[in-house]
Amino acid sequence: MASTSLLKASPVLDKSEWVKGQSVLFRQPSSASVVLRNRATSLTVRAASSYADELVKTAKTIASPGRGILAMDESNATCGKRLDSIGLENTEANRQAFRTLLVSAPGLGQYISGAILFEETLYQSTTEGKKMVDVLVEQNIVPGIKVDKGLVPLVGSNNESWCQGLDGLASRTAAYYQQGARFAKWRTVVSIPNGPSALAVKEAAWGLARYAAISQDSGLVPIVEPEILLDGEHDIDRTYDVAEKVWAEVFFYLAQNNVMFEGILLKPSMVTPGAESKDRVTPEKVAAYTLKLLRNRVPPAFLSGGQSEVEATLNLNAMNQAPNPWHVSFSYARALQNTCLKTWGGRPENVNAAQTTLLARAKANSLAQLGKYTGEGESEEAKEGMFVKGYTY
Repeated sequence: MASTSLLKASPVLDKSEWVKGQSVLFRQPSSASVVLRNRATSLTVRAASSYADELVKTAKTIASPGRGILAMDESNATCGKRLDSIGLENTEANRQAFRTLLVSAPGLGQYISGAILFEETLYQSTTEGKKMVDVLVEQNIVPGIKVDKGLVPLVGSNNESWCQGLDGLASRTAAYYQQGARFAKWRTVVSIPNGPSALAVKEAAWGLARYAAISQDSGLVPIVEPEILLDGEHDIDRTYDVAEKVWAEVFFYLAQNNVMFEGILLKPSMVTPGAESKDRVTPEKVAAYTLKLLRNRVPPAFLSGGQSEVEATLNLNAMNQAPNPWHVSFSYARALQNTCLKTWGGRPENVNAAQTTLLARAKANSLAQLGKYTGEGESEEAKEGMFVKGYTY
């Protein structure tokens, strides 16, 4: 998430100039993410929202040391795939049971500062009848909400997608705020094998900027996340080049839309080779490339995606080994939930063991955020990759 002094957006701004000295959040490529918050910049942007002070406070809470984001915003369809992997039917009761397991894990708030929810979950109660939102708040975890309406084909592009959901977004975000949400997520993607085309990059950047401005106007801190998909055989340099262009475009349009930078979270993908590339790289190289991207293009935040649970944690840890101007943390879904889900297996008697597994993964990433993770004692299952080609939520 970026924390800069209030920004005054210039009506005419060169993209190459705008991206200097900003703060950023990271996302794990295609399944794990990193969140960044900028500690200091000289830029100032006009705060249009009456929620300005609250937005900054929320952003600082989510970017607190040693904590990160639990992404549990999978659609009902995607959640069904996860449940199917352990032999459970995709029913609301089963989704409710697994989500209850996650949010009620004792001590989760020690390592998790925010939880991204699907709309069903935001309005859902636990199996004990308590609102999910209230359970999170009691653990000092900020509730968030996924607000986009999914990806659809982008006409005129190279078989690329654009993210829909701007229509009616203002009324939805206002209602989500009333329900207890305090930050938002909008998932748009950029595909390297398909280009990316200039049209797709511009559409992604403009959509993110409009969503961010609307969310702030309703009191929600927006996660700004142009996800660079892991799909492809490209090397790490190709990923870096694309990420630089995408983030330059994103910051240009954020400025044009008068988005308040200290009231956002940036969630860039970690810079890695494509998942099908023969070019294997070390956590140290991933960290070097990702931090270089941040220094050249953004102000600071969190990371994960498609990597194994251990890979995501090692890469995050490497990024926190050297001084940098950002709060670099994590926003993980499968990288926190995968082993937990398998341990649970839909059996009530396994809930405690599954929650212990969840806390172990959360603690490991907490240590990585502090640059203190060693990887000792990790299970072989936690080292298994989770990349799914063409993955959708």
